[in-house]
Amino acid sequence: MLRFFQSIFRRGTKGGAVPDALVNKAIERAVDGTDPWIRAVFSYKKKLRPAVVHAIGHVIALVDGTGPILPLDPQSYDNNANLRTYFVTASELGNFLEHEPNLAQLRGKRAGLQHGATALLLMEKRERLMLGASLSGDVVLRDVPQVTVSFEGHRLMDLNGNEEETRYQLKRRAYDHLLRIALGRITELKAKRGNLEKHRTLLNSKLSLLQRGGFGFDPRSGGETDVAGLENKLAEIEAQLLAMGKDDKMLEVYLGVVADVLGRAEEYLWVGKETLIVDRMGVKRKEAGADAREVTFDVLCDAEGRRLVAALVSIPA
Repeated sequence: MLRFFQSIFRRGTKGGAVPDALVNKAIERAVDGTDPWIRAVFSYKKKLRPAVVHAIGHVIALVDGTGPILPLDPQSYDNNANLRTYFVTASELGNFLEHEPNLAQLRGKRAGLQHGATALLLMEKRERLMLGASLSGDVVLRDVPQVTVSFEGHRLMDLNGNEEETRYQLKRRAYDHLLRIALGRITELKAKRGNLEKHRTLLNSKLSLLQRGGFGFDPRSGGETDVAGLENKLAEIEAQLLAMGKDDKMLEVYLGVVADVLGRAEEYLWVGKETLIVDRMGVKRKEAGADAREVTFDVLCDAEGRRLVAALVSIPA
């Protein structure tokens, strides 16, 4: 499948210029990645096609808009504000490059890092409130509330020998991430529907017992005599099930979920810019200065609340 996505996401491709055969394969990947039973829906390919083409265009713009490439080189540490922000010291950066699992695996292969590599660096930005010291003119103020910023959980993804290959894989990953979000929504629908159906079955059984038992005295009824209340509860459940879709229409509903996520891909997965001013101790400042640097970076976000600092990086040979 990777070779297929390389051909879709080749350099310079626009969403509307993707060949029909490749769009059809992207549709099949969307179905396989969510609910294969969607294929039972009449004209599922035709119904999914506009959303798939839209998602491909979004993914291309998303990944190609990432950059510029950050050199992940300890020798560049002192002169690169972003490196000094992401890693506390040059030694921490060097330790990361030495022990990062994907990098170690590539290093063990033939040719390894002879010509360097490119990857996506992902990190989590943490902000913590603490009390510290601050200068006000010549006066040292104690116990001043301060916000410290740290970058944690560094990891490399889609590590390859060249930038183009990495971007190919990132586009595939972004498309699959959209499918994962769609699958999550479908799973929630199935779970909710399953719980409603179980509840409906229990209430129907209880109501039947009450009606057959003359509104009481049947030990299985639990002493419940509010038949009207049970009927109201059943009506509410039936209304919720109807709102979700009838049994024979649920596959249409699931297809609609996939089409919604892919058709509005920019609302489910996007990259934003963030600017941060921190001093040498990682404390947030309002203004940049001799002891406080300003950095701008990409933040990868999705509709499920994930926020990861992302940087396309190069690793030296």
